[in-house]
Amino acid sequence: MSEALPEPIAAARADGRDTLTEAEGKRLLASVGVDTPSFEVCSGVDEAVEAAETVGYPAVVKVSSPDVTHKSEWAGGVGVAVGLDTPDAVRGAVEAIFDAAAERGIEADVLVEAAADLERGTEVIVGGVRDPSFGPVVLTGLGGVFTEIFEDTSHRIAPIDAAEARGMLAELQSAPLLSGYRGSDPADVQRLAEVIVAVGDLVDDHPIAELDVNPVLATTDGVMALDALVVLEER
Repeated sequence: MSEALPEPIAAARADGRDTLTEAEGKRLLASVGVDTPSFEVCSGVDEAVEAAETVGYPAVVKVSSPDVTHKSEWAGGVGVAVGLDTPDAVRGAVEAIFDAAAERGIEADVLVEAAADLERGTEVIVGGVRDPSFGPVVLTGLGGVFTEIFEDTSHRIAPIDAAEARGMLAELQSAPLLSGYRGSDPADVQRLAEVIVAVGDLVDDHPIAELDVNPVLATTDGVMALDALVVLEER
């Protein structure tokens, strides 16, 4: 395990936190070459509206707080707002998040990012855990809303190389979706394999108890991490 902590992990440790915000998780992924959407973290409504103009419409607005790990389920669903096409829509979504945070007595910012076209590719989960028996383990499978429905995942003890990662993808029941099912464009499987390797390396190299990247959007011209949850080992 590496002794030098990446900045997002070091910042969380300095704050006494075991959970990274989504922005910190995405910066951690970006530090090992994993692409993420353009985003800004904002502490005010007007700032968030300006950020949406910068990242571009349609925009996505999410609650950003280490106290909120499952954003889409938080506060009756106001924690994530997608497909926001206008400044007024962004303003309303941000105000709803700040109001819900105030009601619950938590400090929260908002993350504003460019919306991804999910129809262009396949949603995949890439994750890692530190198993008490096996140590660092990396996994991949069908992602998005289908993760818990089909439970189609493959696991390896980390670290792994790109060939092992491609083997993980090949043994999935959903593998045909990545190779161009019924005329759809095939995903960049090599790049997806590289992302799986990178996630496995992060869990192997650093004090990470859980790293959940879901969904990862795999398209014919690249792979992008749309969400990230990182939980550190307790000190």
